[in-house]
Amino acid sequence: MLSVGFDGGATGRHSMNLINARYYTAEHFFRDGRAATLEDQVLMPIQDQVEMGMTLDSLTARLATLDYYPPLFEAAFGTEDIDEDRISRALAQFVRAIVSYQSAFDIAVAATPGPPTGNLVGFTDQQNGGKDIFENVNRGACAGCHGTPLQIAIEPKSNGLDQNPADIGFGEVTGNLGDYGKFKTPSLRNIELTVPYMHDGRFATLEEVIEHYNSGVENHSNLNAPLRLPNGDVRRLNLTQDEKDALPAFLLTLTDASLATDEKYSDPFVN
Repeated sequence: MLSVGFDGGATGRHSMNLINARYYTAEHFFRDGRAATLEDQVLMPIQDQVEMGMTLDSLTARLATLDYYPPLFEAAFGTEDIDEDRISRALAQFVRAIVSYQSAFDIAVAATPGPPTGNLVGFTDQQNGGKDIFENVNRGACAGCHGTPLQIAIEPKSNGLDQNPADIGFGEVTGNLGDYGKFKTPSLRNIELTVPYMHDGRFATLEEVIEHYNSGVENHSNLNAPLRLPNGDVRRLNLTQDEKDALPAFLLTLTDASLATDEKYSDPFVN
């Protein structure tokens, strides 16, 4: 399932969440990395005919006519002038402020003495079991892409969705054969709240995602290394049902409910 634009049209890809975007140190935003910086990225959906269907000139003119925007721009930039550059900088800084740090995972890490490489304090046996599968490259391979404390990766990855993908991802932007089938790796923070999954929204549940990695990975030429065995074959996880149940139990600990209800990110025009 793809994302829906302002007039009901479907976008080219399922949109990524914006949580912890400030920590993508390599930047290159969108699934295919076509925006070099966050300042570039925030202006593109505005001009997309499906997403928002506007032009930057029309947006600038509209903001200038609303009595509450010029004082906001003066407070931020020193004068009431509204232009493309200031809109870009203001939007990018707002996105950088969307940070998740109060999930059950964060709380358990803070309560656990020493490095959080083993069982976490406050986790159930099932949650710790899922964490072990997630972090152990030889068992789950999840950490091969999502192994940082924020469960993101710097480089684009191919996770074997298709052997010969029609959507070539980063390769469309770079033109390099080595980037075909690779996409930006999203953070798993609040994954419970960001259904559906993958760049084309093909999976509706976490269980479907796990089964893909368990038995459905395609042998793409640019497949991410942890998904391939030393002999070149695709890695089949062969998880038991208990292990399949443990993985989502861990993934759900990455949900930061406070982020979803924080007034700073709510609709400012309600009430």
